[in-house]
Amino acid sequence: MNLEDVYAIRVPRKERRRVGRGWGSGMGKTSTRGEKGQGRRSGTVTRLRFEGGQMPLYRRLPKKGFSNHPFRVRFEGVNVQALESAFPAGATVDLETLRGARLVPKNATLWKLLGDGELKKALTIKANAVSAGARTKVEKAGGTVEVLAGSEKSRIEATGLRREAVAKKRAVEVEAFKAEAVKAGKPKKAAAPTKKAKAAAKPGGERPAKPSGDGGGKASKGKKAKDKE
Repeated sequence: MNLEDVYAIRVPRKERRRVGRGWGSGMGKTSTRGEKGQGRRSGTVTRLRFEGGQMPLYRRLPKKGFSNHPFRVRFEGVNVQALESAFPAGATVDLETLRGARLVPKNATLWKLLGDGELKKALTIKANAVSAGARTKVEKAGGTVEVLAGSEKSRIEATGLRREAVAKKRAVEVEAFKAEAVKAGKPKKAAAPTKKAKAAAKPGGERPAKPSGDGGGKASKGKKAKDKE
């Protein structure tokens, strides 16, 4: 029997993968394992949520505290330019018609009209919130704007009032700070000059000091009397 006859016998047997034989294995230089890295050897097992050694997500996230994120009011913004091209003149625009025109997603519950673009058609707008610029453009085109009542409307109004109060408080603090800075920058008033300083400031200068004590005066008088004799 020759070796060729053995190879000629077809047996349903899968060929063994020849790893670690370089290019001779037909699988590249590194035998399908890439270069370097943790998983290049057999038997490598990594736990769940393992991120290659960096700080994992469950350790990066805060474990306590409070966030308003779950209670946020989320609006889908629609510009007046989109309404100009999607609706005819005199149409009523609300959440249902916007869903039909595919301007908002199906799961949208609130929408806000924004003022980007131009509007030349008279439309009846029923929105949950409207920007000041969008309201001006709609009314200028002959349309009407209605802000729907609801808890969201009251929350928006309360937020606006809070922002106004904070802005007023900051303005008062800034004015007080400016007044204090101006007061601190003024030069101090000079003290009133004394009599001695006034006398020294005159052209004649200071007066000669009077002789102190009575003895000196009497002695001078006696000397003058003797000179006369």
